[in-house]
Amino acid sequence: MLFMLSGCANLEAQPEASKQAAETPSVETTPSKPVKLASVKRKTEVPSEPPADIWVRIRQGFAMPDLENDLVKDREEWYAARPDYMVRMTERSRKYLFHIVEELERRNMPTELALLPFIESAFNPEAVSSAKAAGMWQFMPATGKYFELKQNMFRDERRGVVESTRAALDYLQKLYGMFGDWHLALAAYNWGEGSVSRALAKNKAAGLGLSYSDLNMPNETRYYVPKLQAVKNIIAQPENFNARLPLIQNHPYFRSVSITRDIDVKLAANFAGISLEDFKALNPSMSRPVILAAGTPEILLPWDSADRFMARIEEHAHKPLASWTAWSVPKTMKVADVSKLVNMTEAELRNINPIPNGMQVKQGSTLLVARQGALDSDVTEHLADNAQISFAPEVVLRRIMVTALKGDTLTALANRHDVSPESIAAWNKLKMPVALKPGQSIAILVPTTASSKGSKVTAKKSSMNTGVKQAAKTKGKTNGNGNSKGKAKGNVQTP
Repeated sequence: MLFMLSGCANLEAQPEASKQAAETPSVETTPSKPVKLASVKRKTEVPSEPPADIWVRIRQGFAMPDLENDLVKDREEWYAARPDYMVRMTERSRKYLFHIVEELERRNMPTELALLPFIESAFNPEAVSSAKAAGMWQFMPATGKYFELKQNMFRDERRGVVESTRAALDYLQKLYGMFGDWHLALAAYNWGEGSVSRALAKNKAAGLGLSYSDLNMPNETRYYVPKLQAVKNIIAQPENFNARLPLIQNHPYFRSVSITRDIDVKLAANFAGISLEDFKALNPSMSRPVILAAGTPEILLPWDSADRFMARIEEHAHKPLASWTAWSVPKTMKVADVSKLVNMTEAELRNINPIPNGMQVKQGSTLLVARQGALDSDVTEHLADNAQISFAPEVVLRRIMVTALKGDTLTALANRHDVSPESIAAWNKLKMPVALKPGQSIAILVPTTASSKGSKVTAKKSSMNTGVKQAAKTKGKTNGNGNSKGKAKGNVQTP
């Protein structure tokens, strides 16, 4: 298994009270209080004209076999006991459902799959798990790259509505082609195709069943299809579950609008006549305050706002639209030196770019800088698509004191500490040539990193071994914070 979507392990195992977690139900093997529910029986009717309600359209496209077991009933009871949660999820889905259903029907895929983001992310396109899965379809970084979702400094298409939906349906079609069964395909979407293949092979060798319910799988995956089936049942007959579905018209919510010039995000929202929050809900893949036309040739806008936006763009045909641009760092530099080159204060540069304290910006990194002078131009496609930022510890000099021993010379001390004799003379205000006296204290500045500023380095002897040990100690000391990355399990942040 080379690639895998994180699924609900990270998103659905969170306590409901957590403000930072995605609003997705946790796996409970025993429900708190059973809720008596009517059995779900559906029949598909083909109307003479298109339905006005997206929920009706989804029901008409149900094509997967129903799963009926105690786990499904368990999840039905869980959702039915949380009507407010169901309302929040379904309200959030209104911006995206029409597009997803259109894509499913175009590919002749079951419309139950339009409900999968309820399970993955509670239909939050900005949901991010602790394992770095992102978007309403919860793509891991490697899987996203495999399905050609751009991930750079300016854009993460795992969060994009159109892009991530295309990739998710591509993946689901691939999995159905492998297993020939939608329940197994969904298990692979959550658990990984390699894991499902091995579980099937193990069952086959043991003479056991080869259906979804027959496989020995992690608890998360065991509940995965039952959750989808439970949501499907509620959507099919909401009255049986005391559920209220918001009216979502069977009409496109958004339109795609071409972008030919770089433009600030705030200005784009203003031109469309919508709030910044609504703009970001349709364009969640954008993480910076400027839209780069070369890397983001289209944006999504509410259907009725697109014409207004295009008219405002025409009005500003010869006026600047962006106050920011991208700049490639020509060499590894301190932030103070970069700020002078781009004519910004160090505080402004750090405020718009995530540069940690004590770090230099490495050569080839891309920084967001103010458009002015030579930097007043739209960004190229290569820079927009490959923008990354990386850092190196800032090198500083640390003062240590050494004591000259008999026979020590300025050259010997310089070689011992990897500096020049002229530098030692300058630091100690000595005139060359210099004859050192035994016991004489000499100040030497040795290179270290900004992260080790707090450590103390002293030297009382100046023998060769002592000097080498001191230099090694000085160069090697760090606080360790920059290199330790803890891996949280099951935590989800949803901006």
